[in-house]
Amino acid sequence: MDRTPPDRHRLLDSYQEGVRAIRGLAARVEDWSAPTPCTEWTALDLAGHLRCVAENQLEYLQDAPDSRLATLFAQNAPSAVLIRQQARQNAAELAVLPTESGPQRIMTFTVSADAYADLIPDVWDRTHLVYRGTRYTIGDHVGAACVEWHLHAWDLARAIGEEYRPRDPEVLVSAWHWGVPHLPLTGGDPWESVLRSSGRSPRWPAADTARRTRRVARVR
Repeated sequence: MDRTPPDRHRLLDSYQEGVRAIRGLAARVEDWSAPTPCTEWTALDLAGHLRCVAENQLEYLQDAPDSRLATLFAQNAPSAVLIRQQARQNAAELAVLPTESGPQRIMTFTVSADAYADLIPDVWDRTHLVYRGTRYTIGDHVGAACVEWHLHAWDLARAIGEEYRPRDPEVLVSAWHWGVPHLPLTGGDPWESVLRSSGRSPRWPAADTARRTRRVARVR
C-alpha cells in the first residue's frame, strides 16, 4: 500500500470542493424520493446520512484520541467487520433522525462540515486513532472525510441524472491509501477506481432509471 500522504493544501482544497459540490447539487434536487447509487437510499436518505456523518466527524475530531471511532478501530478487527459495524451505525442513526426536508438536512451537514474544516488546521498532528499498530492523525483522517464527500456528491449527481467528477481525483486516490487503511483500492482511472473501491458502479444507473432521471433533468 502506498504510504505517501496527500499534499495538505490539495487535500484541504478538495475537502472544501466536496462540501460545495454537495450543497450545489442538493439545490438542484427536485424529487427527494429519487433513488441513488447507495442501495435502498433515496436522495432524502442520503441527505440524512450526510448530516449524520458530518456530525460524527466533528464529534470524532473533538473527542480524539478517545472517540467512538478510535475505540472501534482499536479492536483491530478485519475490514469486513469494520464495514458491517459502521453500516449498522449508519442505519441506526438514519432511523432516528427527525422529520426534515432534504434542504434542511443538507444545511445541517454544511454547518458541521464547515466547523470541521475550521478546526482541523490547529489539530492536524493530534492522534486520531490507532489501527493495527499504525498511528493515524487527524490530518490523516481528513482524507477519509474528503473521499466521502466526493463520493456522495457523485451519488447526488447521479440521482438527478447528472455527471460528477472532482477536479483533483489524484489527491483522492492518495487520500484513500492514507486515510482509509482498512479498504483496498483498485487501479485504473483515479476517479473510477475510487468509485469501484467504494462498491459503486461508474455506469450507474440502469438504462430505465437513466431515462427517467434525464426526463427529470429536462424539466428543471
